[in-house]
Amino acid sequence: MRQTIKEIFELPPDGRTVVVKGWIRTKRETKAAVFLEVNDGSRLGNIQCVFDEAAARAFAGELAKAGTGASVSVEGKLVPSPASGQKLELGASSLKVVGEAPADSYPLQKKAHSLEFLREIAHLRPRTNTFGAVARVRNRMAFAIHEFFQERGFQYVHTPLITASDCEGAGAMFQVTTLDLDRLAKSGAPVDYSKDFFGKPAYLTVSGQLNVETYCEALSRVYTFGPTFRAENSNTTRHLSEFWMVEPEVAFNDLQDNMELAESFIKRLVSVALEDCAEDLDFFNQRIEKGLVDSLRAVVSKPFSHMTYTEAMAILEKDAQKFEVKPFWGLDLMSEHEKFLCENIAGGPLFLTDYPKEIKSFYMKQNGDGKTVRAMDCLVPRFGEIIGGSEREENFDLLLKRIRELGLNEEAYSWYLDLRRFGSTPHSGFGLGFERLILYVTGMANIRDVIPFPRAPKLADF
Repeated sequence: MRQTIKEIFELPPDGRTVVVKGWIRTKRETKAAVFLEVNDGSRLGNIQCVFDEAAARAFAGELAKAGTGASVSVEGKLVPSPASGQKLELGASSLKVVGEAPADSYPLQKKAHSLEFLREIAHLRPRTNTFGAVARVRNRMAFAIHEFFQERGFQYVHTPLITASDCEGAGAMFQVTTLDLDRLAKSGAPVDYSKDFFGKPAYLTVSGQLNVETYCEALSRVYTFGPTFRAENSNTTRHLSEFWMVEPEVAFNDLQDNMELAESFIKRLVSVALEDCAEDLDFFNQRIEKGLVDSLRAVVSKPFSHMTYTEAMAILEKDAQKFEVKPFWGLDLMSEHEKFLCENIAGGPLFLTDYPKEIKSFYMKQNGDGKTVRAMDCLVPRFGEIIGGSEREENFDLLLKRIRELGLNEEAYSWYLDLRRFGSTPHSGFGLGFERLILYVTGMANIRDVIPFPRAPKLADF
């Protein structure tokens, strides 16, 4: 395996010969030398390859083709760099242009590009500093998620992407079918699902939670981490139609246990980002969100606060004039409410608990008051809700009653009810939207910029 630029920067500038392979970010020419800034994605910073006057003459033909975006292979000696901010550079002795990028057609020339424009060329945007940094942070966070759970004895369960039940009971699901929809529309005949691939209506999953609960009730500590889908016609900066979810589930855990796990989880992920992605976070701190690093450090430095939904609503109602959406008991909190509670009241991350049952999902365990459920949301400054979870209803009769109250398809949940018929246990879990985590850690403003190829209403390109 060739050495990456990140690995080369760990070497001393002692005159050893190395080969650099990557893409040209910039090219600068003077009378005495030609300078190529080359990047291979292994780190934010480039390596400067310097062609002195003799080398520039010897490789004039290749240098003529070596424009921004071209892929190159450069051989030379590692030497100390006289320039500030970099400890070494490459004294180039050979150059091969592997793939040209003509300046008249390559869209990423040396100038600032808007994030909106870069979304239109999602296949090329990883070559920019911003999206290269996002990709590296996303990679490290995904690995950290597995590290966290594996170190604690959790089993990783692959839950299905195609399902016949709706976890959230919301109905915003993408249907999966092999039926000829054009022919059906022309015929006007009712749909005969017995002729469909699965013999009944099937959908892309909105969550792996219900499925992973089955393994929780056998293996005790489990988690799933995979893509989920919502067919909501939402064009906000915080919604995607396809996104990744992290969903742990633990047998015999109550709501307090659940919050302790969630707090440890968030602190671990933020700590890993600060330590292992320092160069990229410094870039985000300077270019995207001022104060980002300090705000992340504050998350890991003290315990999270706790408050019930009812307590929070009383506080919000006292300052109702500050909000665009007026707070009242029973309202599903808006982002503006969540940020206010974190930043103005708690002064840091906050767990809100005991939400009204009407705004939460059918599987959440009800409190004795008959009005609220043992749910918890973890809210963080700058962002709002980053985790949502609950204790699950383990009582068969109460769960069945709630399914019927909401008019859900009882037959579709028969297998889920079986978990309460046979050896049921108290258990709890939560969900973390992976892209929302990346938004929070990087300070990026739009969720479409923290997933490689965003899927949203009228957007399924690449």
